[in-house]
Amino acid sequence: MLLPERYLSKGVVFLIDLILTFISLIMAYLIRFDFIDFYELFWIKEYDSIVWGVPILLSVRALSYLLTKTHMGVIRHFSSADVEKIFLSISYGTILITIISSCRYYFIDNISLLPKSVIIIEYLGTLFLLLAIRFLVKIIYLERNKAKGNKEKVLIYGAGKMGIITKNTLERDAKNKFQVCGFIDDNLKKDGMMIERVMIIHTKSLIKQIEKLKIETVIIAIKDPKIDNKRDLINLCLEKEINVSTVPSLDQWINGDFNTKQIQKIKIDDLLGRKAIELDKKHIKNQIENKCILITGAAGSIGSEISRQVIQYKAKKVILLDQAESPIYELNQELLSVNKNNNWEVVIGDITREDRMANVFNVFKPDLVFHAAAYKHVPLMELNPAEAIRTNVLGTRILATLAHKFNVEKFVFISTDKAVNPTNVMGASKRISEMFCQSLNKSSTTNFITTRFGNVLGSNGSVIPLFKKQIEKGGPITVTHENVTRYFMTIPEACQLVIEACVMGNGGEIFVFDMGESVKIIDLAKKMIKLSGLEINNDIQIKVTGLRPGEKMYEELLSDQENTIETHHPKILIGKVKEVEFKAIQSLINTLITFSENQDNDSIVKQMKDIVPEFLSNNSDFSKFDAIK
Repeated sequence: MLLPERYLSKGVVFLIDLILTFISLIMAYLIRFDFIDFYELFWIKEYDSIVWGVPILLSVRALSYLLTKTHMGVIRHFSSADVEKIFLSISYGTILITIISSCRYYFIDNISLLPKSVIIIEYLGTLFLLLAIRFLVKIIYLERNKAKGNKEKVLIYGAGKMGIITKNTLERDAKNKFQVCGFIDDNLKKDGMMIERVMIIHTKSLIKQIEKLKIETVIIAIKDPKIDNKRDLINLCLEKEINVSTVPSLDQWINGDFNTKQIQKIKIDDLLGRKAIELDKKHIKNQIENKCILITGAAGSIGSEISRQVIQYKAKKVILLDQAESPIYELNQELLSVNKNNNWEVVIGDITREDRMANVFNVFKPDLVFHAAAYKHVPLMELNPAEAIRTNVLGTRILATLAHKFNVEKFVFISTDKAVNPTNVMGASKRISEMFCQSLNKSSTTNFITTRFGNVLGSNGSVIPLFKKQIEKGGPITVTHENVTRYFMTIPEACQLVIEACVMGNGGEIFVFDMGESVKIIDLAKKMIKLSGLEINNDIQIKVTGLRPGEKMYEELLSDQENTIETHHPKILIGKVKEVEFKAIQSLINTLITFSENQDNDSIVKQMKDIVPEFLSNNSDFSKFDAIK
C-alpha cells in the first residue's frame, strides 16, 4: 500500500509545507551564491540572514498558510481551487516579505533583509514544491485506486465543467468502482482531444468506441443537453444493454458539493421529456400575487403540483380543497417542510355538496379557481356512470355556478384529451362539463377557461407507476394492446401550462396543449424493463390483456370538426369547438343528474350520448346504445 487510507492531520500538512519552504530557501541561497561554502553563506554580514532573514521569512510563510488555510485541504483530492489558494498564499507572503525587506533597507540600517534574487528564487521554489508534492500524492493515490480490482468502464456525456467534476468525484471516491474511459461530446471540434488524460469522443464514433472500450455505464453530466441528442444516447445505451445514470443539476447538489451517492439511474421521464418550458414568470406573478386561490382536488397529482407552483408565486392565500383526508395531510406536511410563508389553508370537503362549497366560497372569496377534482379512471367510471356524473358533472356545475355567483375573476377547468370524440363515460362526462363552463361564460363576469391535455408522467393511476410496481414484483407487465399509443408530459410541465393558460385566458377558451409525439405503450414498457437493468422475457414478461372497457387505441386533443388558433405560447393552442346555449345544456344536465340520483346507468349513458353526439362507446356494454342512434 503506497498511501494510508487515513488522511494526514492538518498539523502534519502544515509542518510539511514549512519544511518544504525552508528547503526552497536553502536552495535559493545556494543558487544565488553559486554553491559556495554553506557555513560562510549564512554569515554574510551584508544580509544578516541567519538572525533576521530566515526566521522572518518562515514566520511570514507560516502566517500566510494559516490565513489562507492551505493545509486544510485533503491532499489526495487536490483540485484547481487548491492550486489557486496556494498560489495566492505564496504570492501574498512574498509581497509582504519584499515590503519588510525594503522597509529595513530604506528606514533602518540600509541593509536588506534578504537579497532580491533569493526572494524571487524562493518564491518560485516554494510554489513548485508545494504544488508538486500535492500532485504527486494525488497521482499515487489515483494509481493505487486503479490497481484495485476490476473497474466498471464508464463514459461521461459532457466534456464541460460538470463532466470534469463528475470524473474527479468518481476517481477520488474511496469506494470507487468506476474507470472513466472518455468523455462524450456533441462538438465535432473536440473529437480526439484530451481532458485530464481522458479522450473526448464525438457522438458519430460513439458506437465504435463503446464496443472497443467495452463500456458498461454512461453517466450524463451536462447542464442543458439537447433533448433529441440525450434521447438518442439513452436509446442507444438501452439497445447495447449499457447502464445509464445522470448527475443532478448544480442547484440540487448538497451544500454546493457533489458526491457519487447523488448519481442516479436514468428515469423514464428523461426518455419522454422535452425541452423545458419557458414561461413569463414575472407576468404570472403579477396575475397571482396577492390573490386568493382555490384549488379543488388539491391532493391529486395535478392539484398538488398546481398548489406547489402557485404558492411559490406568493399568492395571498391558497385554499387546498380535497375530500381525501390522508393525501391532503401529506401534502400539507410537505409544504410546511419547504415553505417559510404559511400562505395556504387545508379544507376538507366534497365538491358535490353544494352547502359545503357555498360556505367555502363565502368564507374565502377566492379570486381564482383551479378545478382539478375529478374521477378519471376509465374502466372504473365505465362500471359506475352515476358516480362519474355526480363528481365530474354535478361537482363542476356546483363550483362553476358558485364562481359566477361570487364574482370569481377566473375559473380554470382541467379537462382531458379523453373528452375529444369520447369512447367512454369518463371522457364524455368531462366533455359535458366543458360545454357547461363554456356556455356559462357567455352570461358571466367570471372568465371560464378550459385546459385539455393528455397523460402526465407518474400521475396517480397512470401506466408508469403501474409498470414500476409490476417490475418490482417480477412481472408480468400488462399492456392492453400492442398498438395502443398515448401522449405524455411531465406533471410540472402540465401544471405550468395550466397556470399560463389561466393568465392568458379571457374566458370561453378551450386551451389545447402541445403534447409532442405519441408513444407506444408497449415500447414504454420495454424501455422501463431495460432501465431497471432487466431483460425482456428472461426477467420480465410482457402480457397483452386486451382493451379495457371504454379504452381508446389512441388519444386525440381535437375532434375532426375542431381546429386551433395559435397563442403567444408555442405549446398552447386554442381549440375552436362547437358551442351550445346555456339554457339548453342546463336542461340536459338536469335530466342527466336526475338519472344519476336514481342510479339508472342505462338512462345516464343514453342521455350522455344525446348531449355529446360523438360519444361512441368502445369495447363497452354501452355500445348497444350506439346502434339505436
